Amino acid sequence: MQYANEKLKEEKVFKDPVHRYVHVRDRVIWDLIATKEFQRLRRIHQLGTTNLVFHGAEHSRFNHSLGVYEIVRRIIDDNFSGRPHWNGSERLVTLCAALLHDLGHGPFSHAFEKVFDLDHEYYTQQILLGDTEVNAVLRRVSEEFPRKVADVIGKTYPDKLVVSLISSQIDADRMDYLQRDAYFTGVSYGHFDMERILRVMRPEEDQAVIKLSGMHAVEDYIMSRYQMYWQVYFHPVSRSAEVILVKILQRAKFLSEEGYTFKQDPVHFRSFFGKSIDLQEYLDLDEYILMTYFQMWMKEEDEILADLCDRFVNRRLFQYIDFNPAKEYRKLGELETLFRKAGIDPDYYLVVDSSSDLPYDFYRPGEEEERLPIHLLMPDGELRELSRESDIVDAISGKRRTDHKLYFPENLLREGRKKKVFRQQILDILGRTEGRE
Repeated sequence: MQYANEKLKEEKVFKDPVHRYVHVRDRVIWDLIATKEFQRLRRIHQLGTTNLVFHGAEHSRFNHSLGVYEIVRRIIDDNFSGRPHWNGSERLVTLCAALLHDLGHGPFSHAFEKVFDLDHEYYTQQILLGDTEVNAVLRRVSEEFPRKVADVIGKTYPDKLVVSLISSQIDADRMDYLQRDAYFTGVSYGHFDMERILRVMRPEEDQAVIKLSGMHAVEDYIMSRYQMYWQVYFHPVSRSAEVILVKILQRAKFLSEEGYTFKQDPVHFRSFFGKSIDLQEYLDLDEYILMTYFQMWMKEEDEILADLCDRFVNRRLFQYIDFNPAKEYRKLGELETLFRKAGIDPDYYLVVDSSSDLPYDFYRPGEEEERLPIHLLMPDGELRELSRESDIVDAISGKRRTDHKLYFPENLLREGRKKKVFRQQILDILGRTEGRE
């Protein structure tokens, strides 16, 4: 167990725009950061396509992972240490899980997972348990240590307090990404008083709770999250880029299955197209490689793939209108027919995209995606669920908001010289007769 307790001769720090400094004293953490699997996160954007809207959003999952680690380190070392319900022997596994929680994200994570039916948490666990440099570091602590870290990330670890620090409705993951994403996008919505929350956070048997005196800071945190989702994460222009990204990958996959001969063999995608993905092949793929393929595919003979890649690389995105699938399904069917008559494939150029978020929810046992609520620690020691004390949180609890957009290539409809009658009919239905940005 000597390696588990080994400290660096001198504390290492990373200068950080959100937390000022990220502090590392543990040899295990320092060695994990140096592994090639963790360094790969430098080549995965934290916000996917959002940098096409908020140009400063170039930060990576590497930045975010260090930030989550730092928040957890502060909670444990500066607040929980020596308090009832906190087991000091869980310190290292908690820090490692915080650092490594996003290790399995692929390039443009959510779009990539959607097309190839992947789960980044599964791949995070596979990296921890497989033949990797990360696994080799963790096994130096003990043979069972990689499994312990994987169980924390998989939410099956016996100590639920440890799990709650990494994954809950008020966890280190959310507290970092809200502030970090706000900083790099330049918006003001994601800022809240994290210092206050950390000061009033207390360990309980199954989760971290917040003293009643910190309730207003938590209200601010929840409203910050709400605003960030609708103003940044679900921004309709960013979603347009992601729609195109999904269609690129779907088209490339379809062409591969049809036996199409690419000018440049997409060797990095072969296992993904074939659905037998090797862990090393998964790790070999990052956003730099994807963008290289997109630039090559702009010169492909397949017009759809070439056009979609040109749109993504050069930010020639789809336009959009508000759309209600439940009430306007006949309009969608009519548009699909007209698109085909106009010689435009609606499978790639007419897309309904929906975004939905539940900013906070109380405990609903037995429901899918069951959420553990935030609890307040009252002066008499009683725990009370947040929405019972906060009118602000009560007003939004359990209320899911959903937004639907219909995406389409307006320039293609306007500039096409063939079958103009059908193209004009499409524009009329979409309400784009005059044209607008």
